[in-house]
Amino acid sequence: MQGAALKRWRAAERARLIAAREAIDRSTLDSLRRRIDAHLERAFPGLARGVLALCWPIRNEYDARHLARTLRARGALTALPVVVAARSPLAFREWHPGVTLASGALGIAYPVGSRELVPDHVLLPMNGWDDGGYRLGYGAGYFDRTLASLARKPDLIGVSFELARMPTIHPQPWDVPVDYVVTERGVYRRDAAGLAFLGEPAAGTPSRLASAVCYADEVAPDYFGAPKA
Repeated sequence: MQGAALKRWRAAERARLIAAREAIDRSTLDSLRRRIDAHLERAFPGLARGVLALCWPIRNEYDARHLARTLRARGALTALPVVVAARSPLAFREWHPGVTLASGALGIAYPVGSRELVPDHVLLPMNGWDDGGYRLGYGAGYFDRTLASLARKPDLIGVSFELARMPTIHPQPWDVPVDYVVTERGVYRRDAAGLAFLGEPAAGTPSRLASAVCYADEVAPDYFGAPKA
């Protein structure tokens, strides 16, 4: 599948998958998020070191901000992507509660005035994901351009739900696959043959990041901040 036909097909699949995700009730969404947080903590202790880029969640995406709070307490710096110009690579600016935010494309918050960082790890939300580790995003191609432009590729961890799995997104030469996929089921690693399921990190295994994750219903509603414009 190529060209206009591919664009139409991806647009239809994107709409279908977003609608399915938005239909998840709050209690179930919170349970899924807790499971993903636990998998990430147990399987990727290195996230507490260096710069972790995450995305401000929209439309019932996995919300990495809660895990980011725990990782910052362990020494991580956290950053959010910023659209600098149309069809250009993203920048990453430091973010933590208290940093001024503005509202950008699709209503996604981004930091204003904080320093620019180069990510060591990226938690990348996915509307859909396939058996080759390719991601169905929002169609603008910002992350693909960004990853291709970086001198040093960060660890790329796609985060999504099992309901978003697809046989293929019909990847094109410019599509960049993730290194890992983490869902409520567990952890997948990409190798030459595609995604291999590594299983669920053993329950009860002490995490090297052991500390309680702070969830939205346990903090003030404005804890994370809100866009100013």
